[in-house]
Amino acid sequence: MSGVAGAFPLPSGRSQRTVYDQLKHMVPKLAHRGQAGFGVAAFMHEEQFQHIKSRRPAGTLARLDFNEQGSHFRAHSAIAIAHVRAPSLRQTSDADFQPFDNHKSACRRLTICLNGALVNADELRKDLQAEGHSISSRTNAELLLKLIERVCQRDYWQHGLPVNYENVLQDIDERIDGAVSALLLDGLGNLTAFRNRSGLRPLEFMQTDDGFLLFASENSAFSGLQGRLDEFGPSHIKHVNGITGDCLDNFVGQVRHSPKLCAYETLYLGNTRTLVRGHSHPATRHNIGLALGRILWSRLAVETSSAPIIVSSMPRTGTPYADGLFASLAKYQSALVQRHEVIAINCSRRTLIGSLGKRKSLIRQKYRVATNDLTDKIMVIADEALVRGDTSCAVTEMLLAAGAKAVHWAIGSPPIVAPNYCGIGIETIDELAFWHIWKSLPLDIRQDSLRFHRIAPETLRVIERKTALSMNAATVTYLPFDNLLSLLPQGHDEIDLSAFTFEMPTPGGQKRADENLNRLTADLTLTKTSAA
Repeated sequence: MSGVAGAFPLPSGRSQRTVYDQLKHMVPKLAHRGQAGFGVAAFMHEEQFQHIKSRRPAGTLARLDFNEQGSHFRAHSAIAIAHVRAPSLRQTSDADFQPFDNHKSACRRLTICLNGALVNADELRKDLQAEGHSISSRTNAELLLKLIERVCQRDYWQHGLPVNYENVLQDIDERIDGAVSALLLDGLGNLTAFRNRSGLRPLEFMQTDDGFLLFASENSAFSGLQGRLDEFGPSHIKHVNGITGDCLDNFVGQVRHSPKLCAYETLYLGNTRTLVRGHSHPATRHNIGLALGRILWSRLAVETSSAPIIVSSMPRTGTPYADGLFASLAKYQSALVQRHEVIAINCSRRTLIGSLGKRKSLIRQKYRVATNDLTDKIMVIADEALVRGDTSCAVTEMLLAAGAKAVHWAIGSPPIVAPNYCGIGIETIDELAFWHIWKSLPLDIRQDSLRFHRIAPETLRVIERKTALSMNAATVTYLPFDNLLSLLPQGHDEIDLSAFTFEMPTPGGQKRADENLNRLTADLTLTKTSAA
């Protein structure tokens, strides 16, 4: 989970703005994709490369004065790429910050920024090391850069030939398994944007009316700008010539197909201003809230009597879910149902990515109860997903300690059952709340649970009750899978729903996930046999 942006000034452009002005506009709008800092690499034909690497939030780029970064970024001839960085699962040094540079000279210099991850990273790393390539970090950005370097050296550099990036990235697209959107800037000022064949990580393009070519992870980055928009297809590149500004759009894959975005984009990651085929994320999330209200009311009505019901959200991504949920519940009992935000945040960093210790520490720092008036009130908290359960458990404890009579959770997605190897930060199924509950289920219910999105409704209710008990919540209500399908802006074939189905979007991902699942189920089978 991160973001990329790039800017190229066309020779025919007449704007007084620079690429740095454009990045100051775009990068803060991608801040939601990563809160661990940002990096910028700029190329000038006279001055070559200059880098910024900052641990400050991406939003601060908009407030930095030119003088803080030197006069080079003011050059109208500069070409630049940028990266918004998410927290890592491991300790990192400044060398791990993107854009990642190979520090070579002349035409062999390359710098890259990447959104996504390589599922087969370990295999690719071993192959490169076996060929004698030195790899200094564990980042996917360096690994992808090394793969590109290898093809450039083999087919072009050693022969004194100019690099054909269409052929290079065709080779790369066949080799990598995962989800990648990347921007590559070379030592001649050529800028190449690439989205790999899975299409799971978004990449957008704009040619502005005032003479810039812009690239970004979401089209929300272009809000307020005028120009022609275009979405990258899977296995597509756009290559911009550093001298002429000519932009070539090429397909480098084997089979053409529509982009297949990860469901997390619609449910969680995507900016509220981003449109997916004309559909806004807030509208989809609001409709999910409406559907949850229809399901939840029958459960609330049994317990509420005349106690006030307060609908709130997990800030800030849960707001449209809570709005839809409130609108739905108010139809049943408008006198009792109120809409208030009772959870406040002290910082904007997301708690999905990072090591276990860092996430728990951040959860304690991030959330607080925003009001003292919760005594004997029934809380209904809307959230887009229940991943590990540690955040919702901590918030439940806060609300009960503040006097709430009961806490109900309305979850805007089905149970999350699968890992995500493409930059989301869920590497194993062991860390998911679903599997902690699954281990405690009777054998017959456990077997039915392995049907995942096709489990019987009564099995889902058992999982919900046990999940609520584990969190000290009154109820947990998941959105049924069929409801989700009917509410998403794209059809089932055009969105990755592997988080709920265990049907992974790439071959390498399916193999890893199956191995993970087989290990867990085998361990439990062995435990049961030993006990008998």
